[in-house]
Order: sequence, then C-alpha cells, then structure tokens
Amino acid sequence: MDNAPIIHPSAVVEPGARLGAGVRVGAFCYIGDDVVVGDGTAFGPHCSVQGPTTIGRDNRFIGHCAIGGEPQDKKFKGERVELVIGDRNTFREFCTVNRGTGTGSSITRVGNDNWLLAYTHVAHDCIVGDHCVFSNNATLAGHVTVGDHVILSGFAGVHQFCRIGAHAFIGMGAFVNGDVPPFTMVAQESYGRPRGINSEGLKRRGFDAERIAAIKRAYRVLYVSGAPLAEARITLAELADATGSQDVQALIEFIDSAERPLLR
Repeated sequence: MDNAPIIHPSAVVEPGARLGAGVRVGAFCYIGDDVVVGDGTAFGPHCSVQGPTTIGRDNRFIGHCAIGGEPQDKKFKGERVELVIGDRNTFREFCTVNRGTGTGSSITRVGNDNWLLAYTHVAHDCIVGDHCVFSNNATLAGHVTVGDHVILSGFAGVHQFCRIGAHAFIGMGAFVNGDVPPFTMVAQESYGRPRGINSEGLKRRGFDAERIAAIKRAYRVLYVSGAPLAEARITLAELADATGSQDVQALIEFIDSAERPLLR
C-alpha cells in the first residue's frame, strides 16, 4: 500500500495507536496506545507520544519531542485527560507538551500552523491558537491561553492562568504574571511590562494604517493616559463606538473576560 505508514524498525508503535496515510515514524520513537495521528505527520528520532492524544495532519516533530505526557501536577490521579493538536505545526528538538488535568479542562489544545522551537514547553490545560511562534525555551505554565499570531521570544515565561491576546509580542526573557491584551508588546523587567503595540507584526499580517492607528489610540488610553482601568474601559468603549473598530472592541472584550489582573 503506497500510503501506508513508514515505521523505522527500532520504533515501537503500540497496537492501540492509529496512524494515518503517509505517517513517518523515525528511529527509536515510541507511539503509545490511544494515540491518533493524522495523514502526513512525521516524527524524527527519539520522539515519544503518550495517549490519549490526537494529532492532526502534516505536523513535523523534528526529534526528541515528548508529546502527550502526564501533567506535571500533584493533583493528577491518573484520570483520563487528553492532548489535541491541530494541523501543520512544527515542533523542534526537545519540545514538551502535556495533557490536561481532571481538575482543569481535561484537555490541552494546540491549534494550526504553529512553530514551537527547541526546548519549548506547553503545560497542562493550555490553549494555544493558530500561527504562533514560540522561540527557544519559551514556557507556558498550566491553564494559559494564547491567542492567534502570538510570538513568545526566547526564554519568555508565562505564569499559570494568564492569557496572551492575539497578535501580542512577548520579548526575550520576559516573565508574564498577568493578562496581556491583544496587539501589545511586552519587554523584560523583573516582570514583563507593556511597551507599545506590536505594529510591525500587524503590518506583516495585513493590518492597514487605519486599523493600526485605532489600536495605537486604544493603547494610549489603556497605558499612557494614567487613567484607572475602569475609566480607561469607558473611554475605550467610546473610541470603539466612534471608530467602529472591531480591534478596539476585541480589546474591550478581552478586558471584560479577565480572571487575572491586566498587565499594566
């Protein structure tokens, strides 16, 4: 069969695993029971995948990745928890992605078209959107939510339960201990602090000058005006009404749904 999986003789694939068409499993890999792998996905040498894990199409695991391992949580008692990975993601050397917890959402999710570079870590119950880049050694603690088109620079760390809004940029070595609004850049200090909007990233993704100008005005309201958050929220609502900006409205919705303090 031309599209049958190609499995290196040294690899171990448990009987309960299901591999799609054209899947390649490299030397010394381990694919456990209750693992589903979509068509065209490839595992380099020394990768391990524990179940229950579902992996989509055309993903690349370069080597020494540990995927679907038990959550690093002392409350975990062996209950059924899952990892779900989308399509066309690249996981570089020594990436670790853990399953969820029974006391959390029970599922860790990684979306589509993401790049997770060497030594990156996605902990239990995290949700990662689409088109994100995690540079070397970037780390998510448990229950973190990351929006689409987010960049985490090298050695960035995100505290548990924090949210990173879409199109945000976290600078090298920044430690994030609060919610980061969409479009925002965060720089390294003792803890990360907002330092403007991610305008260069927005331009690369097709945001025109008018959209970026509205986001900049919203940023100034939130971070430059000195107004308390409640007052800034009112001004943002007025700005959204005046401009009709969906991006400003998305920023307001992000603030309103916060469970942790906003990073300010």
